[in-house]
Amino acid sequence: MVRVGGPAPGFSGTISSFVEIFRQREMLGLLVRRDLKARYKDSALGFVWTLVRPITQLVIYYVVLGNFLGAARGIPDFAVYIFTGLVAYGLFSEIVVGATASIVGNGGLIKKIYLPREIFPLASVGSSLFNFMIQLVILIAATIAVGHFPWTIELLFAIPSLLILVLYGTAFGFLLSAANVYLRDIGYLVEVIILIMFWASPVVYSWQIVRDQIPTAWMLEVYTNNPVTLAVLGFQRAFWTSGHDIVEYPSELLLRQGVAIFVGLILLVAFQRVFARLQGNFAQEL
Repeated sequence: MVRVGGPAPGFSGTISSFVEIFRQREMLGLLVRRDLKARYKDSALGFVWTLVRPITQLVIYYVVLGNFLGAARGIPDFAVYIFTGLVAYGLFSEIVVGATASIVGNGGLIKKIYLPREIFPLASVGSSLFNFMIQLVILIAATIAVGHFPWTIELLFAIPSLLILVLYGTAFGFLLSAANVYLRDIGYLVEVIILIMFWASPVVYSWQIVRDQIPTAWMLEVYTNNPVTLAVLGFQRAFWTSGHDIVEYPSELLLRQGVAIFVGLILLVAFQRVFARLQGNFAQEL
């Protein structure tokens, strides 16, 4: 017996799903614009609020960690260093949190019309990338303000770093958005995990501190090869040019990022297949 409307098996099913999404790209664009408009509806400042949270975090970490606790000692342009990590990690966290709530948040639309269900998590990815670009412009402006514009070959590290964040954010967005339909506690769990991962990534402290404190080599490798850590380090190497001469980075950072991208592609396909298997009962559960 053949399951009517069931997902195609294996990698071919993933390809057919993304082909269908491409055919619905106009609808995807409409959903992205809708998410952005809904987020800042009736707001006087509009997209300025995209910058409020990271800038507030920047000020707090710069004053408390940088000055009061002395974390800024030995880290030139500490504000740029902090903001670089916040921009990178902010993209990942916004994709995951937004995608996790996307299916439940669009329950009314899902129950009324048929669309490829993957469009809803992908719309969260699109709106997150838009906000990321605004923050990236501010980051580049900050590098110009301090006199260290990142016009070096190291800037190319931003490409694999961005790809890692989008790949893993989208992959886990598929998985968690589907799971959240059946178990609503997933959304709260994600918020806790995102908070833990923030402090488990070298955003407000340097990778060197972890290297000097972790007692065993294998634990350091586990920490370093965390995809989010690799992406944050890549962004710092790309945009925080004032630290190139005094800060050490993990050996073979680009190779590590390449491996992370390969694993991320595998997870993207695997989690999309899980999403495809679970989406059949979305309307009933919602």
